[in-house]
Amino acid sequence: MKKKLLKRQLIGTVVSDKMDKTVIVLVERLVKHRFYKKYIRRRAKFAVHDENNACRAGDKILIIQSRPLSKTKRWRVSKVVQKAV
Repeated sequence: MKKKLLKRQLIGTVVSDKMDKTVIVLVERLVKHRFYKKYIRRRAKFAVHDENNACRAGDKILIIQSRPLSKTKRWRVSKVVQKAV
């Protein structure tokens, strides 16, 4: 019997929507420093597949991990959490 693996989900902000069916999403996370016990902000940018070109710069979106779609794309847009003003 095979176990179903849960796919990773992250929430981030769209920083670029200039490509066709692709957006760049900035994901921030807080990490506690081992020695100083201070929280440090870590950032990562992901190329995300946006099938309907629905996302705009500034939107907050939920992304889900998927199979490789291109050289850099391994994520898909799951839903738009909050639209940019």
